[in-house]
Amino acid sequence: MLSYIIRRLLSILPVMLIAAIIIFVLLHLAPGDPAAVMAGNSATPQTIAEMRNKMGLDEPLWWQFGVWALNLLQGDLGQSILWGTPVTTLLAQRIEPTLSLTITTTFFAVSLALLLGIAAAAKAGTAFDRLVMAFAVLDFSIPVFVVGYGLIYIFAIKLKWLPVQGYSSIADGLGPWLRSLALPTLTLGLIFIALISRITRSTLLEVLDEDFMRTARAKGVAGGPLLLKHALKNAALPIVTVIGMGLGFLIGGAVITETVYNIPGIGRLLVDAISQRDYPVIQGVTLVFSAVYMLVNLVVDLSYPLFDPRIRY
Repeated sequence: MLSYIIRRLLSILPVMLIAAIIIFVLLHLAPGDPAAVMAGNSATPQTIAEMRNKMGLDEPLWWQFGVWALNLLQGDLGQSILWGTPVTTLLAQRIEPTLSLTITTTFFAVSLALLLGIAAAAKAGTAFDRLVMAFAVLDFSIPVFVVGYGLIYIFAIKLKWLPVQGYSSIADGLGPWLRSLALPTLTLGLIFIALISRITRSTLLEVLDEDFMRTARAKGVAGGPLLLKHALKNAALPIVTVIGMGLGFLIGGAVITETVYNIPGIGRLLVDAISQRDYPVIQGVTLVFSAVYMLVNLVVDLSYPLFDPRIRY
């Protein structure tokens, strides 16, 4: 197990290198000049040129990448052009809202999706099953921002049950914290629910047709024990895999959701940095998102032996 973990961690390094190169090249090839943004609309070409020189943007791309990569190896993600603050400091300041949103969304979405998927499989072919699948297809087809603005209109503007925007830290109390995360969690969780419930239903239906399930029924096992103890356990691997993959949707969805609800998280930081061409922040945040996604997939792989004892690392 330890040797497998070490090999997987080492395999992340070349992937991160490729991701860093792609991010750096695409960012510098994209339209827009951070020096012009920093200098202002009334800046002269000479002022912009001086600003580019000061920021090191007039150096060759390979030199800029080498400097950034060398600093990266030392744990330095650079300094924000817009805020004048180290990128690591900005990430530390913004991590609580994003982490809170990710945790509440994962707990809410996985719990509800498993219940819907199991119930749909148990009642396959019924009106309830068709309703759940129609909900999954419809929900997966609607963009996150449309869902967000729709929920704001209903629950915040019309019913006035929840705040329109903003984030309350958990230090301010559990109640305000949950109220501020209720709509963002629902917005981001709906797509996750659609994804997991569909794979749960389809995987359970496949397992229910296996020979060992017919043997269990012949022995008198039925209802909840048949679904939870026998079927769900044997269908767990694809479900766990999709949950891990779905966290990638959470990362991408968090960027949009935090913007819609004005949550000062890492996703909102990335949006602000893109609008101002803040290269160090964009590179740092994107690289961190890539690393988190790969580590999540490693954790998912390591969980496989818990569901299938035949798997050994």
